[in-house]
Amino acid sequence: MTNEPEASEERRKGGEAPLRGVRLVDRKERAAELLLDIGAVHYWTDKPFIYTSGWAGPVYIDCRKLISTPLQRREIIQLAAEEIDRHVGRDHFDVIAGGETAGIPFAALIADYFYAPLVYVRKQPKGFGRLSQIEGVLDPGRRVVLVEDLTTDGKSKINFCAAIKRAGAAVDHAVVVFYYGVYPDAEANLSEAGIVLHALTDWKTTLEVAEARGYFDAEQVKVVREFLADPPRWSKAHGGV
Repeated sequence: MTNEPEASEERRKGGEAPLRGVRLVDRKERAAELLLDIGAVHYWTDKPFIYTSGWAGPVYIDCRKLISTPLQRREIIQLAAEEIDRHVGRDHFDVIAGGETAGIPFAALIADYFYAPLVYVRKQPKGFGRLSQIEGVLDPGRRVVLVEDLTTDGKSKINFCAAIKRAGAAVDHAVVVFYYGVYPDAEANLSEAGIVLHALTDWKTTLEVAEARGYFDAEQVKVVREFLADPPRWSKAHGGV
């Protein structure tokens, strides 16, 4: 993982070279602290967590808790807005899009911060009415930043971005609160799809902060490290894909 997407310097100079990669924000430790402060980092007790990707893991990040904690929520939104300001640029996007459903509140708060239009993207077109997959007004040619709560293998972000592109809009940036940062091919898949993923923090950072705080005991740290060292193997051994 790089801390700066490819060709970012060309973009800042006004070039047209496509960006690629995953970028962690400069204050990634602070984002991890905020998630730990509100108890958003969960450790399995009787059975592993199954993520939307189908992977199994001993830990779960519940970013949704942020929407109910105003102080931490405000700081997380500030971190995300600073990242967009510095590494996307206010002049390089027109619309903020939230992914169904967890991304919607974060997208709404960021859109409000920038006084930007908001849309949200369904996982699939609804089966009634206008059969829409994108709700709100998204005109062809608009430049979109996708906002979501977290990313494991990146596939759902790619699917959301594909729907935005089918609507005639452009999207090459996605912002998430949490990026697992350990799944094989995740970064390559995002790069191939032409998406730069901007993440406020990841598991490596969060585990370091959690261990320093004593958030996990020694045995829990051992299990989490085993999972992070080889997620596919851990997942398959515990009922995941």
